Amino acid sequence: MSYEPPTPPAELPTDLVNTLNGYSSEQLQHVARYAEELAEHKAREARLEEDSEEYEIDKRPDDFPDDVPSKATITIKEINDNRYYYWQWRDGEKIRSKYKGPVSPDE
Repeated sequence: MSYEPPTPPAELPTDLVNTLNGYSSEQLQHVARYAEELAEHKAREARLEEDSEEYEIDKRPDDFPDDVPSKATITIKEINDNRYYYWQWRDGEKIRSKYKGPVSPDE
């Protein structure tokens, strides 16, 4: 291990590097854990968004269930080699889903 401080990535803003340099090692451990969890969360949200766009169906039904907003779309998810319809919509930062039913074999 080197006695020199690490070189910050060029992608980090200078004010963030300066702020981090003022933190104790314990605070930096908390920041590192939080940053890792936040990165995983954002990656998961991006995957969900990508999946929802990939499986969207063009036809939009008129009969939405009471607890599903009108902005919802129907998506198809494959689980254990079976295909299912889900209502899916964005609620703030989260993507919500509600089971609709199985996809018939002839579709």
